[in-house]
Amino acid sequence: MDTRQLEYFVAVADELNFTRAADRVFAAQSTVSAGVRSLERELGGDLFERDRHRVRLTPLGRQVLDAARTTLEATERMRLLADSTGGLRGEVRVGIFTNLTTIDLPGIMGEFHERHPLVDLRLGPSPSGSTGLARDVRLGRIDVAFLGLPGRVPDLLYRDLAVSPFVAVLPEEHPLAAAQSVSLAELADERWVDAREGFGNRATLDRALDERGIARRVSTELSDLGEIPRFVAARLGVAVMPELTVLRADGTVVVPLTERIDWVLSAVARTRPSAAAVALLDLLSERFGAH
Repeated sequence: MDTRQLEYFVAVADELNFTRAADRVFAAQSTVSAGVRSLERELGGDLFERDRHRVRLTPLGRQVLDAARTTLEATERMRLLADSTGGLRGEVRVGIFTNLTTIDLPGIMGEFHERHPLVDLRLGPSPSGSTGLARDVRLGRIDVAFLGLPGRVPDLLYRDLAVSPFVAVLPEEHPLAAAQSVSLAELADERWVDAREGFGNRATLDRALDERGIARRVSTELSDLGEIPRFVAARLGVAVMPELTVLRADGTVVVPLTERIDWVLSAVARTRPSAAAVALLDLLSERFGAH
């Protein structure tokens, strides 16, 4: 057997879907299927139960899974020891937020490439925001992710990067647009524009509203956090967002909140990350620590 077969097996075990597993390992579905079948022949038993509707691990598959993960981790460590140049190799799959230009993501990744030119980068968002990114890291679909969820997700390694207070984003003609500050209670009866459920900023704000017994109506939901101010400018509602995430839009004003509600931006990885993932976490800590 070879490590690529093990990678295919682990991907299918995590995804329980051959198509998603193929996307994760950047291979054709037929290649992943053939690799898993070859591994099953070598082990002398089925690793998965397959039918038209689902894929499930067999008892043998469950026994093999932990050993396969350990083998892949050990292989990564051996590659690093065998690299006579001392440079890192491989790839880092990174979960990101879309349209968050207040973070110089291209600059950070450019610096990472200069330090580690033999490491490839695969960047992409999750349609369910921080909740989806956390799940993808835990399942091994990605190696590092930006996260903005309240509290801590179990079984993840955290590096806190920044803390940003929530602010109100209002249409410029709103009666409270010229106020020194605005409270959540003053906005409770408004129509709201917000990110979809699952996004970290939404989860943090929902928790703060629940703690204060405030109900609201979110009439417009978006999967792109950076677009929210433009929808506020179109008079679809008001918004309350972490200041770090606000992309100013004509026709809106930003007003401080009376309450102090903080959004914590973190970078996360699995508890036993690869050396390349650790290098990226270290760089993120450096870059954000300098601000």
